[in-house]
Amino acid sequence: MANEIQADSNSEAVAVIAAGDPLLDALMGKTFEDQPIWATLWESIQDVFFPRKLPPLVLTSTPIPVPDRMAVKPNPWAIGISTSVNLLILLIVLFFVGKKIIDTVTKPTVTTNIELSDFDAAKAMKKNGGGGGGGDHSIIDASKGKLPKIMKDPVVPPMVQTFDKPKIEMPAAIDVQKEIKLPDNPDMPTIGMKSGVNVVLSNGTGSGGGMGSGSGGGLGSGNGIGYGPGSGWNTGGGLAQVGGRVSAPVPLFQPEAEFSDEARRAKYQGVCLVGLIVDAQGNPQNVHIVRALGMGLDEKAMEAVRKYKFKPAMRDGKTPVPVYVNVEVNFRLY
Repeated sequence: MANEIQADSNSEAVAVIAAGDPLLDALMGKTFEDQPIWATLWESIQDVFFPRKLPPLVLTSTPIPVPDRMAVKPNPWAIGISTSVNLLILLIVLFFVGKKIIDTVTKPTVTTNIELSDFDAAKAMKKNGGGGGGGDHSIIDASKGKLPKIMKDPVVPPMVQTFDKPKIEMPAAIDVQKEIKLPDNPDMPTIGMKSGVNVVLSNGTGSGGGMGSGSGGGLGSGNGIGYGPGSGWNTGGGLAQVGGRVSAPVPLFQPEAEFSDEARRAKYQGVCLVGLIVDAQGNPQNVHIVRALGMGLDEKAMEAVRKYKFKPAMRDGKTPVPVYVNVEVNFRLY
C-alpha cells in the first residue's frame, strides 16, 4: 500500500515536471524560454476575447452567530438619572453666568433728593442800543407828559401841539421796537417827558424837532428819532445794535493786517478783537482794541481796520444807520 502511494506521488511529480510549470521552473533554477512576440500577442487576444472559464467558487466557511449589542433593552432609570443630572448642571451654570452679567450691566446708582421747585434762570440781557432827542431851543426844559405813539418811520416828531385843528392830522411818534416797554405817564393829557418837572408846555432846549435836550426829532437827550440817550433810533444808549430790524454791515474791502517785526521774530500769533462804529456811509469810526494781543500786533490790527470799507447796516432794509461791531483780526504764521 505504501509503495502504491509513493508510486502515485512520484507519477504526479513527474507529470508536473513534464508539464513544464513556469513557477516550478523558477524554483528549480531553470531559465525561461523566450517566446516569439506573435505567440505572446495571440495569448493576449485569447485572454481578452476568449477568456478561459474557471470552475465555480465553492465557499467552505459557515456563518457564526454574533450577539447584537444594540438589541439590549435600555434601562429607563439610567436614562432618567443621566438626563436629570445634565439638566441640573446646565441650570447651575446658566444661573451663575446670568447673575454675573446682570451685576456687570446694572451698576449701583447713588440717588439724591432733587428739588423740583420753580427755578428762576437768569435772563439773557441783550442791550438794544440807540436813542433819540430833540427840542426847539426853548429856554426851559421839556414839559412833563405821556409817551407819543410808537411806530415805524414816524413822520411827525413828538412836540407840543400848537394847532388846535391841523388840516392834515398825523400822530406824533418815535421809532422804538414795540416789544420794549418804556416809562410812561399815561394819565397826562399831553406829550412830554416822563421825568420832566416843568408843567409849562415846552419842547425843551434841544434842536431839530422833537422834545428834550438832544436833537434829531426824538424824545430825550440823545440824537435820533428814538428815545433817551443814544443815537439813531430805538433806545438803550449808544448806537443801535445789529439784529431785529437792523441788518449787519457787510465788509467790502478788508486788507490783511501786517505782522510786527517783534512778533515775527518771536513767531508770535493769535487773534486780536477790534471794536468800531460803522457809520451810515460804511466807513469805520472810533476804532479801538477790545481784546489786546501784544507785541505790536494791536497797532497793526487797528491800522488795517481803519482801511476797511463796508456796506452800511440797514434799518428795515432801506435806511442806512450807524452800528457798533467787533471785528476779529487773525494773525497766523504759515
